[in-house]
Amino acid sequence: MKRSQINALVEKSMDFMLGNSFYLPEWAYWDRERWLKEAESCSRIFELQLGWDLTDFGSGNFNQRGLILFTLRNGIPGSGGKGYAEKIMIVGRKQETPYHFHWHKREDIINRGGGRLVFQLHGSTVAEELSDKPFDIYIDERKYRIGAGEYVELSPGQSLCLERGVYHRFFAEDGDVLCGEVSDVNDDVNDNRFLDAPGRFPDIEEDEAIRHLLVGDYAGLEGGSL
Repeated sequence: MKRSQINALVEKSMDFMLGNSFYLPEWAYWDRERWLKEAESCSRIFELQLGWDLTDFGSGNFNQRGLILFTLRNGIPGSGGKGYAEKIMIVGRKQETPYHFHWHKREDIINRGGGRLVFQLHGSTVAEELSDKPFDIYIDERKYRIGAGEYVELSPGQSLCLERGVYHRFFAEDGDVLCGEVSDVNDDVNDNRFLDAPGRFPDIEEDEAIRHLLVGDYAGLEGGSL
């Protein structure tokens, strides 16, 4: 992805969140120069990988297959510290997050506003492929029995609990969705099993200056190369 595209997407996301009365920490809006000035006080933000993140899942077409998100809070796997995480995401209309599951993370996905959030769900086999067996899910803590590959819709205010090992892909209908996630500690490097997506983090073409840092930019900031 081009840095110019990333900069524009972050700024568009800021406007969408504010339009839905969702407010981020003050450092969510910092530019590169402010980060350089404040970096010494932000080691915990860097360590927990908080902040802006996006991916096109290796598709080369973010609008068709991609996701932008902001991690608000997190812990460190196995540290005995904070055991939970929270994200806010924007799911575009017809924009797919492809099939994946997590080995360790259980998560609640919440439609915070906008259109309908649509999931397609499968259990997983021992070989980590799609299962053809029915299974139980919980929407707003009500139990439902669904078939393999069945679609589930969340209207604004509704939430879906995704257990470990449940394959899920999702997209928005009727407009973009402000999508919350409350979960166990998040580890995007080691805890994503994608069925067919080639990658979680995008390669970035630096066609213009960084206006807003992604979590993947922190290493360069700390190392003095940004």
